[in-house]
Amino acid sequence: MSSSPGIMDVMAKTSARLLALLSLLQARRDWPGALLAERLEVSPRTVRRDVDRLRELGYPITAVKGPDGGYRLDAGTRLPPLLFDDEQAVALAIALQIATTSGAGIEEDAMRALHTVRQVMPARLRGRIDTFRVTAVEPPTARQGPQVGGGVLMALSAAVHAREVLRFDYASPARTDEDTMAPPRRVEPHHLITWNRRWYLVAWDLDREDWRTFRADRVTPRSPTGPRFTPRELPGGDVAAFIADRFRGAGGSGGWPCLGEVILGLPAAAVSRYTYDGAVEALGPDRCRLVLGSWSWTGLAAAIGAFDADIEVVGPAELSDAFARLARRYAAAARR
Repeated sequence: MSSSPGIMDVMAKTSARLLALLSLLQARRDWPGALLAERLEVSPRTVRRDVDRLRELGYPITAVKGPDGGYRLDAGTRLPPLLFDDEQAVALAIALQIATTSGAGIEEDAMRALHTVRQVMPARLRGRIDTFRVTAVEPPTARQGPQVGGGVLMALSAAVHAREVLRFDYASPARTDEDTMAPPRRVEPHHLITWNRRWYLVAWDLDREDWRTFRADRVTPRSPTGPRFTPRELPGGDVAAFIADRFRGAGGSGGWPCLGEVILGLPAAAVSRYTYDGAVEALGPDRCRLVLGSWSWTGLAAAIGAFDADIEVVGPAELSDAFARLARRYAAAARR
């Protein structure tokens, strides 16, 4: 009876070592046997025995040829459930919670997956997960993005990863019969991104010979993909800056196409609170100078008109003309 604790201790150490070995094998593709032995602080012979034990449990571990030899954990339909260490399990649960606010059309699936992961977690980890709650809070001007099917996102992502020409049907905002008659778009997909709760594909349009951004919810991929292409250099080299310029109408130039200057009858502090990329200069306790940009002169005039204050246009003339057009439209709308 006195030997039982020793046997149990050995079994516990062996089980812990097997879990550590499995975790290492999942972390990278190939592991030299000597490096595994060093990481586990055991002999290469012990590593070979542990690998055999994992094979008996159904894990497809193959030997890697080479000067030092090594091991690889192959994927397969009969692979037993993957094992995670504590930090990996917590990271997975947090990622699933964030996925419920992604707008990718996987909210319900992510919530079910989170519930499944939580059920198999030990109590100490469930406690950590239960204390983490994330709530998506959007600015008042933000809009709920349209849902995109997971299959569409996977198809776009796969084409980006494989660097294969993608063909797809692209619908206009108001779907018409012309959409079904139009030839498919042919693009070299470079990036799949999210912007303001919408999914977009950044690609080089082969027919228009220019960079384009496509809303993923309007894309219907066609198969097969191909051929493969050599990636082009994105203007500016940075996708974040490129997208920011495109969505504010700068066309990659780094600035707004329409830039105007006005004097507003409001304190500078009140105006600067609502102008994220405009320049505001105080001219007195109740007056300020505002320099603001937009994708069109009419859009710029409408944005400035949202301030409940008197407006004096400094320039240019295009901005004054835009205010005149809006004035006529608003007056006509009031008469109706």
